[in-house]
Amino acid sequence: MSIEKIRKEADRWFHTAEDDLDTAIVLKENSKFAHSCFHAQQAAEKAVKAIWYFEDADPWGHSVKKLIDDLEGVNLVVYNNLSKAIRLGTILDRFYIPTRYPNGLPDITPDMAFDEEDSNTCIKAAQEIIDIVRAHFDKSINASIKKDR
Repeated sequence: MSIEKIRKEADRWFHTAEDDLDTAIVLKENSKFAHSCFHAQQAAEKAVKAIWYFEDADPWGHSVKKLIDDLEGVNLVVYNNLSKAIRLGTILDRFYIPTRYPNGLPDITPDMAFDEEDSNTCIKAAQEIIDIVRAHFDKSINASIKKDR
C-alpha cells in the first residue's frame, strides 16, 4: 500500500478514536457511565489500531494492552513509544465487556455497576493514550517530511 493510503487509513482510525472519546464525555455528562466507559475503551483501542495501520500492519483483537504488546513484533521503536500506555490499556480492557452486557456481571446490569468515577478514570486513560499516539504521529510525520526534503 502506498504511504499516502497508509496515512489516510491511520487517520480514519485516529479520527474515529477522537470521536469515540468525545462520545464518552457526552455520555458521562448525561450520567450514562457504563456506556461512557465502553466508548473510552473504544477510543483507546482505535487510537492504537491507527498506529498499526500507520505501520502497514493488521491489528487483531480488542484488548488495548495486547494491541500495544503485539507492536513489539511490528516495530520496536513504536512499541517503545507506546509501552508507557500498557498500564492504561489494562485499565480500559476491564471495561470492554461488563459495560455492555446484562450478563457481564452477576445479578446486576451495567448501569448499576459503573459510576462517574469509573467514567472519569476511563476518559482520562483514553485521553492519555490518544495523546501518546498523536505525539507519535507528529514525530513520525515530521521525520518523514524532513527525510523527503
